[in-house]
Amino acid sequence: MAVARRPSPSTDARVEWIAADATDIADMRRALDGVEVVYHLVHSLGSGDFEALDRAAATAVATGMEAAAGRQIVYLGGLGEASADLSPHLRSRAETARILATGPVPVTTLRAAMIVGAGSAAFETILALVERLPVMICPRWVSVETQPVALADVLAALVGACGNEAMYGDTFDLGGPEVMTYRKMMERVAALRDKHPILIEVPFLTPRLSSLWLYLVTPASVAVARPLVEGLRVPTVAHDDRIWDLLGVQRTTFSEAIRAALLGHGP
Repeated sequence: MAVARRPSPSTDARVEWIAADATDIADMRRALDGVEVVYHLVHSLGSGDFEALDRAAATAVATGMEAAAGRQIVYLGGLGEASADLSPHLRSRAETARILATGPVPVTTLRAAMIVGAGSAAFETILALVERLPVMICPRWVSVETQPVALADVLAALVGACGNEAMYGDTFDLGGPEVMTYRKMMERVAALRDKHPILIEVPFLTPRLSSLWLYLVTPASVAVARPLVEGLRVPTVAHDDRIWDLLGVQRTTFSEAIRAALLGHGP
């Protein structure tokens, strides 16, 4: 069963769509009636009041699952939440996890950095920069470390968490097998696309200017780009890798993940 405010038509008979507003408690009580496990993948990034909307959605889902006497909430959040200097985007991710955990239903929190795959706003932004700019004037955040993870590995973790009592009430980091800077990430993507951009780092490009710059050359809107950029100044590195042993998942390398993601982007 899938819940959306405006469900998309689906030819997959295995998917039952329910129209509901994730921020509305009455809607969530109705949609989650009889549900044992719910995946909370809601994020309002792009809305001016995304923090308030995320807060309301987490409250509604926690309330709905409590009313349904559910068994588990699986939440996909973000790495970097332990930093004292959180951006609004990362702060909202951490707050969502806390609100979901206030109810009696056990929460399994999975925290990922950049997900490498089609549809990932961060990945699509990196790809667009590499494709469109032969010379990049880069802010300091390109030297911050991150640990990108393949979309296939994130999906494996989400599936493996379902009904897994060993993961109830716990938080797991989803990091790929390689730690790298955003600069190194762009260079690796460029090499796989046979591009040779020149990257020049400067110390004075503010988050606001960075987000406007991204808006001009990438598919991201300013409303999405700015919170993303503000979060890039915080290292997003996994603190432990125990989930992969727990689920028996062999992690995908960054290059393999990029190749899989590029299949849908043509030559």
